[in-house]
Amino acid sequence: MDDGDALPAKEPQKKPFSGPSSASAYLDPLYWDERFRSEEHYEWFKDYSHFQHLIQRHIEPASSVLELGCGNSQLCEELHKDGITNITCIDLSAVAVENMEKRLATNGFKDIKVLVADMLDLPFGDEYFDVVIEKGTMDVLFVDSGDPWNPHHETVDKVKAMLHEVHRVLKPGGIFISISFGQPHFRRPLFEDPELTWSFEWSTFGDGFHYFFYVLQKGKRSKETCKSNSDRLALPSFSLLHEELENEDYIFRTNVEELDT
Repeated sequence: MDDGDALPAKEPQKKPFSGPSSASAYLDPLYWDERFRSEEHYEWFKDYSHFQHLIQRHIEPASSVLELGCGNSQLCEELHKDGITNITCIDLSAVAVENMEKRLATNGFKDIKVLVADMLDLPFGDEYFDVVIEKGTMDVLFVDSGDPWNPHHETVDKVKAMLHEVHRVLKPGGIFISISFGQPHFRRPLFEDPELTWSFEWSTFGDGFHYFFYVLQKGKRSKETCKSNSDRLALPSFSLLHEELENEDYIFRTNVEELDT
């Protein structure tokens, strides 16, 4: 074979990114930039197929959707495939946003908008979206929060800032979906801030580890809603499967003992 028949050189494949040495690294923006430069895709808290049935109950095809902390997840593409096309994704990492824009353009998802933004200070007007969704993004704020029953004031302030911004940009009747490790008895005091007028419901999905799927609807709060089903929560048994022990979700949960509370 002469030089003219030589095969084109293959582009180097990105290697899987190893998790950080400690959970507190998740709070460092430089960690995420470095990670997104080398990691093509990672799904926190299971992929779309595991909670698609829950999503479909609450998002209509015509809904305008904001995804917080998109990272390198494929959530927005999966929503688009389900007919939800008015999607805006944000992330604090400019590296993540640039990579996401390239991937979406390559795969033909040209109508999904992606921009660099802080979920604690959203660059959108009041009552702008029908749905806001986050998957594991809020949990980052809790990785160095101390006692889960009495988190540090700095953590509470950041979480409240995020929730108030989400509440602000939601239209009346709009839905906030939060997919989280945090159990209802830890999340409820924050979600039911007196200044936030939304309802509070949850479901679970997953095996071994159970993930919580929270749905909060703006303007629907009532005495009946406030008496959440978390009061009757029967915690799932805590049995880790082998693949879950190797998954970074396990490292991300800094308070595993919560499952036994």
